[in-house]
Amino acid sequence: MKKLLTSILTIFLAMAMVFGMTACGGTEDTGTDKDGNTVVKIMFHVDKTTTEAQAYQKRINAFNAAYKDQKIKAQPMFKARTAGASGYETELLNNQIEGTLADIVTFDAPNTAAYAKSGLLYDISKLIPQETQNKFYSLNKYEGKLYGLPIQESSAGFFYNKKIFAQAGINVDGITAENPWDFAKFKEICGKIKAVGKVAVDMRIDAVKDETAPYLLYPFIYAAGGSFTDSTGYKAEGYYNSAQTARGFQFIKDLISAGYTSYEIGATDFFTGKVGMYLSSGWTIPDLDNKYKATFASRDDWGLLPYPKDAVAASATGSWSYAITNNHHKDKTAIVELLNWMTSAESSKAITDATGMIPARKDVNNNYAQGTPEYTLLKQLEVSGKERPVTVAYPTFSTTFNQIISGLGKGEVSALLASATKTLQGEMDRLQKLHG
Repeated sequence: MKKLLTSILTIFLAMAMVFGMTACGGTEDTGTDKDGNTVVKIMFHVDKTTTEAQAYQKRINAFNAAYKDQKIKAQPMFKARTAGASGYETELLNNQIEGTLADIVTFDAPNTAAYAKSGLLYDISKLIPQETQNKFYSLNKYEGKLYGLPIQESSAGFFYNKKIFAQAGINVDGITAENPWDFAKFKEICGKIKAVGKVAVDMRIDAVKDETAPYLLYPFIYAAGGSFTDSTGYKAEGYYNSAQTARGFQFIKDLISAGYTSYEIGATDFFTGKVGMYLSSGWTIPDLDNKYKATFASRDDWGLLPYPKDAVAASATGSWSYAITNNHHKDKTAIVELLNWMTSAESSKAITDATGMIPARKDVNNNYAQGTPEYTLLKQLEVSGKERPVTVAYPTFSTTFNQIISGLGKGEVSALLASATKTLQGEMDRLQKLHG
């Protein structure tokens, strides 16, 4: 299904490039309601019943109250990713083809290049002052132009069960984002956990139906000194199949071969005390704080460790962002007002308070105490955060990455990388020819 959706995505991107989908679907310059309000439509990628969606809705309500006299009204739409990230991506590109794009959409940061190249995203370089841009940890840029602003920042790590670690005689007090463990130490600790009858770590190697596995696992390749593409984003040969890249994937395969992790770990096995460590992002913090009290009564029962390093330290970053679309509304004045509102320091804090993620803006002062999970995620973002590869062929990269992870249980790393590189390079060559 993932492969099919990716193929559809690629076809839509090609169609958008050929037909120049920059002003289709109507001629009206603005959308207004019966009360004379300028309506700004914004589409979110989450179900409206979720905590995250409720945080978005509260900020939309506050915007509508603040801009009532200016006759600007935000209209939210919630399109849950029921078919995974690719399903949402396909819906966005369907909207582009049909000329029904919302004025603002949320999108996953790695797709910046593909969406910008296809004409789906609007260049906001001149709409967002440099002073404002400087307040963000990262920006959604492609070929020097700004196409989006992040909703929140992401960083991930290894949540761990302190009771299991104590039972196994494991002391991790000296492991911090500034002083991370290494691949050898990681394996040593996994061995100690396995020795007390627990599964050592849920590496999320079964999460290959969407972007979860690529997002959580790509840092191991960077840590080993590997890479995926060259700086242009059009060359995978010699990068994706390099010896250093193979070393990163081999580390994950070694964990599978040693029985430290597996494809059969249940979704709640860590939360019910069956697994020692769990690779995840900040979105797991609210769950650990508010659920599974039988295992984790308080923060005294769990902690968070950074990614291990090898040749270098590397950690996951890059999350969902807001973008103004290249739809048929040429007057972007009201749309920019909503974008600025939803990316303000106040909005950033309100949304991340609900999601457990890191605020996208540097001027949000959360005063995280040293040693807390939030502090670890923020510090790791600052010292070792490295984004996923920037390439217009990102959907194909994501698919091939998942295929490698799925194949590590039985396949050899070199063969898996050879196949993935051939597929990705073929798509890059096609897109480069298409784009000129």
